[in-house]
Amino acid sequence: MEFRRILLDGNVVEVTRDGDTLVAADGRRVEAERATHLPPVSPSKILCCHLNHVSRVREFELELPPAPTWFQKPVSSLNTHHGAVVRPANCHYLNFEGEVAIVIGRTARNIRLADAEHYIAGYTIANDFGLHDFRDTDAGSMLRVKGADTLCPLGPGLVTSWDFRGKSLTTSVNGVVRQDGSTDEMAWDMHYLVTDLARLITLVPGDVILSGTPAFSRPVEPGDVVTVEVEGLGALTNHVVASPEPVSDEVGAQPTASEEVLSTTFGGDWEFRGQRRPAPTDRDSLPSPRVPARFRS
Repeated sequence: MEFRRILLDGNVVEVTRDGDTLVAADGRRVEAERATHLPPVSPSKILCCHLNHVSRVREFELELPPAPTWFQKPVSSLNTHHGAVVRPANCHYLNFEGEVAIVIGRTARNIRLADAEHYIAGYTIANDFGLHDFRDTDAGSMLRVKGADTLCPLGPGLVTSWDFRGKSLTTSVNGVVRQDGSTDEMAWDMHYLVTDLARLITLVPGDVILSGTPAFSRPVEPGDVVTVEVEGLGALTNHVVASPEPVSDEVGAQPTASEEVLSTTFGGDWEFRGQRRPAPTDRDSLPSPRVPARFRS
């Protein structure tokens, strides 16, 4: 069964999918491609796994960590199927990352791995867009890199009773496949991810967990159309637009194009991949905002 949330006659309505048609509980019907979609769920939090697909680990010539590591996207970053993803005017390195998203169905805290499936309502598709211009200052938290407005499209629907094993995952840009992966290359499956988080964080119905992306995340430009397709879950499509406004230079970290930024943005295509690690960013060389810190040594 697939559930979606759409705007219908000015109201937020939950519908089910019947082929190419969406059907409301009162019998109203609308063509899926003509509907105004909303995120299929309304989470209290969005929790994201850093590295999970083996192809991504190998692309960066890294070693898989012994356990998942995590970051969080604020709920204000949520976006929709067919929504516009905004790249600020003074930023250049906006990358797509096609992923499977887990949706929690029951409150989970200190659960057993064998029971994890009973706490999952279903699955949807995510595009974990990242604004890598801010990696020099936010590489640990990923807050601005992954948490800026519009950078978390979800949808188009929530699919229940979906078996995540052996499913293909592709991301296309303007019709050309850029990522081609499988859920079978995930180091930690969906049940493991839920169980890991629930050890310390209470997961409540509607919460979303992003499960990681395959290799070949790359930057996109305004005007590009990006589609993530997951076998059995459908296709999530978004388009990239340029904001007329830059990120303010009055306060805060400023966009950069250091080796830290470029090596992450271009993955295996970075010119020095396989030769050396990215050079550490000289903190004194980072651009400063117009309003300086009150105290500096």
